[in-house]
Amino acid sequence: MTHPPQKLCFLTVGATAPFDTLVSASLSAPFLAALRAASYTDLLVQHGSSHVFNPRTAAEAGKKYGLTIRGFEFNREGLGREMRAAKGEGGVEGCVVSHAGSGSILDALRLAVPLIVVPNTALLDNHQEELAEELAAQGYVVYGKLDDLVAAIRESETLRKRQKAWPPGRGEKEEGRGLVGIMDDEMGFVD
Repeated sequence: MTHPPQKLCFLTVGATAPFDTLVSASLSAPFLAALRAASYTDLLVQHGSSHVFNPRTAAEAGKKYGLTIRGFEFNREGLGREMRAAKGEGGVEGCVVSHAGSGSILDALRLAVPLIVVPNTALLDNHQEELAEELAAQGYVVYGKLDDLVAAIRESETLRKRQKAWPPGRGEKEEGRGLVGIMDDEMGFVD
């Protein structure tokens, strides 16, 4: 009996701030049903210091939807391997669901894997919403909302068909400093 190729949704909350609401949303029945409806086979959750992720409960929830759900706290070697797995190396291309941290976003954009960016609105001095909004407006990512990740999964399937290359081409007309300027600001680069 041959197994269907793996289609992975990789969710990352990053390493610096807890994002329990995103972890909880990723384990909700509507989100898991949306993954299954989009032919996903696996959900891998990088949950950081969250105490919301329980491996046994997650695995049981996954079985109800025909999904394999696994999680881990952090990978000191980075998340490249996990993102490449979502890209489909060895399977079918899936997606990455990420907090709106610039490092995680850049890693996924460089791989050209469909990316859903979910800002952590609980953070003070929240630059994440601005970054997610701008990247979505320019067609690089799907802006994901905690209360409607189901729509974001559907939209990521559309994004896959019209995915833009990263980094943006030089010489493109941009308003002001454009996306490159935003990323420079996010990375702390100054003129």
